[in-house]
Amino acid sequence: MQVFSFENIPKQVFDEMPAMKNIIFFLFLISTTFVYTVSSRSSSYSRLISSGFEHHRRAPIGEQPLAKIAIHKVVIALHKSASIHANPFILGLKGEDAEWINVNVEYAEPTNDDWVGVFSPAKFNASDCYPETGSWPEAPYICTAPIKYKFTNHSTADYVDTGKATLSFRIINQRADFSFALFTGGLENPTLVAVSDPISFANPKAPLYPRLAHGKAWDEMTVTWTSGYNIDEATPLVEWGWKDYTKNLSPAGTLTFTRGSMCGAPARTVGWRDPGFIHTSFLKNLWPNTIYEYRMGHMLKNGSTVWSKTYSFKSSPYPGQDSLQRVIIFGDMGKAERDGSNEYSSYQPGSLITTDQLIKDLDNYDIVFHIGDLPYANGFLSQWDQFTSQVEPISSVKPYMIASGNHERDFPNSGSFYNTPDSGGECGVPAETMYYVPAENRAKFWYSTDYGMFHFCIADSEHDWREGSEQYTWIEKCLASVDRQKQPWLIFSAHRVLGYSSNDWLANEGAFEEPMGRAHLQKLWQKYKVDIAFFGHVHNYERTCPIYQNQCVNSEISHYSGTVNGTIHIVVGGGGSHLSDFTEINTFWSLYKDRDWGFVKLTAFNHSSLLFEYKKSIDGEVYDNFTISRDYRDVLACVHDGCEATTLAT
Repeated sequence: MQVFSFENIPKQVFDEMPAMKNIIFFLFLISTTFVYTVSSRSSSYSRLISSGFEHHRRAPIGEQPLAKIAIHKVVIALHKSASIHANPFILGLKGEDAEWINVNVEYAEPTNDDWVGVFSPAKFNASDCYPETGSWPEAPYICTAPIKYKFTNHSTADYVDTGKATLSFRIINQRADFSFALFTGGLENPTLVAVSDPISFANPKAPLYPRLAHGKAWDEMTVTWTSGYNIDEATPLVEWGWKDYTKNLSPAGTLTFTRGSMCGAPARTVGWRDPGFIHTSFLKNLWPNTIYEYRMGHMLKNGSTVWSKTYSFKSSPYPGQDSLQRVIIFGDMGKAERDGSNEYSSYQPGSLITTDQLIKDLDNYDIVFHIGDLPYANGFLSQWDQFTSQVEPISSVKPYMIASGNHERDFPNSGSFYNTPDSGGECGVPAETMYYVPAENRAKFWYSTDYGMFHFCIADSEHDWREGSEQYTWIEKCLASVDRQKQPWLIFSAHRVLGYSSNDWLANEGAFEEPMGRAHLQKLWQKYKVDIAFFGHVHNYERTCPIYQNQCVNSEISHYSGTVNGTIHIVVGGGGSHLSDFTEINTFWSLYKDRDWGFVKLTAFNHSSLLFEYKKSIDGEVYDNFTISRDYRDVLACVHDGCEATTLAT
């Protein structure tokens, strides 16, 4: 291993730039690698690993902004006329987990292509370049991507004229210090001309970003969070209970993953960043519909405990309980930067619009289902912290249930159903570790969960769902297990469209679904009388009639009652990513289409009344809705392919 030494720096460098000694020290310890480009657009059909049918790749709409940086091509050219300073140096002095900081830049040779990258940790040893970096003519100077960036003229219009700029960055606690580097030459040919002194949070290891989720029992809530404390340094726990009453203490398990857990680049190379430690505690024997307070903590070896802020949640109703129950469903939200960095305005342009609308409306729903494609990190691991921070106002107070999408799971030869590079080498590991779901095996991301009068079967479209597969058997078991007298509202969901969609690329492929989706599953939806099937992946909103075998089985549009003779299919993939176009083909089964960002809200008033609402993220107003009213006998009634075969008794 090559060890850095100031003796390796030519003496004339220090003679010409004596003030740059510390900068050079930080520079040679920063590390990053080559850029890996993946499409941010959800891949539709790909060549199935297991079946081998053809897929015509679509041109990418967006690109992960960090993948645009050719970091392996960085040239070191520290310039005595260039400087960059960040303040304040210490963040989170009052316990904050995010702060705005100012970065002041001066450069005597400014251009419109100059940009500032935020690196964390601030110092990386250049010899840590991973073997899979690539065969470059010489080893790269930097081996890891920044966590975010801005062009220097982002908020200073006269930067090119004056050579001076002030940029504001919102920095979240990510368990390490930060430095800021000034580059010229654009993203394609970056030349490093200055680097700042490091800044840091007062406690970079603090417990942060709680994510609530259902446990495997109806009266169990899980709390998952991220910290910098391993179990050899501190013991993780949750303090919880009723307000103003003596609190319980529950232990937490600790997980993490390594670079070697990733399936390929960029997750194993330029995009790798240590994820810290992910802790999950199980809060059991909860009373139904009851408010609980909680906070996460780490008991240090000296006996003191580092605590998070205090949060609260309402426990789930008893399965079948008759009470007001409200559910939010959407997919494909992505993440964005509140400081305007990383060009997310063209990558996940509606992400913050949806997030902020859901934060604004927190008092009016009970549980969230985000059905795949979470941050679109695409192998840049720093983005998972950014995402968990973004949704923390929601996930800290509401169960935040997720599904696996192609941008979480898919990678060639990784065991995923689709042979695409959409996860950027993550192959599901960050999603499975950062979020808890009540699955028997989180690597097989299918699970069921109950919320009062609702029973949810959440499938994993990135694993084989076809008849005869392990997942198909599970889907039938999940649908068959519900007692419709107690839980009348049966919901199926998966990331990819296994039902119906009028999206243009699906139509161009000659179908209105993922290949073989409904061909294998519609018999189950019909047999078990699934009320509504939800899908993401296609970035728009669409509602079908109640349908079976490509035929509308009910002529109503806004109110449904009586026998359950078909399933309503909903595409709700407009959570925040770039929007998808509809085909010009007239799809007779499509009752409402909207190319905009939005989400769905289900409200169960009782065992016989359900309200469906589609809301746009921009204003939270309802743009499509319908109601279902029926009695238990309507679920029992036989329809075509909807009842078990029977014989007359003799």
